Amino acid sequence: MFQNLFKSIAANRVIRSIFRVGVPRSNLQRAQAAISSFLLHVQPAKVHKNVLKFRTTLGLGLITLYLFIILVVTGILLMFYYVPSTEHAYQDMKDLEFVVTAGLVLRNMHRWSAHLMVIFVILHLCRVFYTGAYKAPREFNWVIGVGLFLVTLGLSFTGYLLPWDQLAFWAVTVGTSIAGYAPVVGNKIKYMLLGGNIVGQSALLRFYVLHVIVLPSIAFFMISVHLFRVRKDGGLARPEEPTALQKEHILSQLPQSKTYGLMELARGTTPAVGIRQEDEVFTWPHLIFREMLLFLLVSSVVLLLAIFWNAPLEEAANAIHPPNPAKAPWYFLGLQELVAYSAFWGGVVVPTLVVTALVALPYIDRKRHGVGVWFSKERKVAITLFSICLIAAISLTVIGSLFRGPNWAFQLPWKTVPSEEFHP
Repeated sequence: MFQNLFKSIAANRVIRSIFRVGVPRSNLQRAQAAISSFLLHVQPAKVHKNVLKFRTTLGLGLITLYLFIILVVTGILLMFYYVPSTEHAYQDMKDLEFVVTAGLVLRNMHRWSAHLMVIFVILHLCRVFYTGAYKAPREFNWVIGVGLFLVTLGLSFTGYLLPWDQLAFWAVTVGTSIAGYAPVVGNKIKYMLLGGNIVGQSALLRFYVLHVIVLPSIAFFMISVHLFRVRKDGGLARPEEPTALQKEHILSQLPQSKTYGLMELARGTTPAVGIRQEDEVFTWPHLIFREMLLFLLVSSVVLLLAIFWNAPLEEAANAIHPPNPAKAPWYFLGLQELVAYSAFWGGVVVPTLVVTALVALPYIDRKRHGVGVWFSKERKVAITLFSICLIAAISLTVIGSLFRGPNWAFQLPWKTVPSEEFHP
């Protein structure tokens, strides 16, 4: 009964006008489904078997994409209940907590998704480095990935101010102060971000516009280009991936009638990901089902976090009662710790060198050794240097988060200073 009902629905003229192939039942239909579908056409009809293995990428890129989708959906819903005004912003947060049905869960989902996206963008960046997947022909896509990392930080930072509580107000105050340490243009950048010299109505409105229009538009464009380049660059990097010279040699050994797809592969203009047909499987259903399952898993984790852990909301912002210490958002605490030692070196030189090194990396490290292999022994020096920098960044963040007390003095996290000793 249900089978006949399903067949009748699938054969319906309206349904077939949207889904031209229907439910794929043969290899030809699976290929046609991927080609004719707007969503499935983002991916090739076939993928390499390695793509299906979780250890290949750990799903980090997809998880980041899914978190961005959750952020967009929850962000649009939150916009219906939010006014970017210093007179209404904090009360709107309270209304979400006590008045709007499921408003607290909605805000929690948005907050935890934002934090998780920062974490998974960093993890994805590390995964690409440790597997050598930034090398040719994926150099430019790595640069786009670095840009997406910076945009993600900007998205999270601009959204940090919107609740307009003490935590948000002073975190943004500290964060914009770090930006002001840049020579010549530092104060101008700070003034442009805040719309003045203090965090007030102009700053809130500017951060709101950046958060809901400017940065999401840039992120959407860059994600689209990033996914496009993943496909055009031949999918995921694999250990057995042939070099350009090897491809030319393979093509020269084949009859002309059999080299159509391989010629396109050699030029980098096709999504083909392998040369041996037995190493490939159809995207539908093998890859699509795994991606759907991962999306359900990510959504479930975010929902559970939103149900059991509320996003922080302190008292309304008060410019004359600063906390001690006033800390930047957690992803900038490493910078704040460096700034405590030297404003110029910690706030300007180190972050500039790090970003420049990341962008230049694929054009400096051009050897093909170790591509697609986790922690390849042929890349010991590069992996060691990157790991040292990563450990240093994590250590500085932990110190700034847990081991800094009033007046930025060092303290053990389990020995807090009494409130009467706080000096603003």
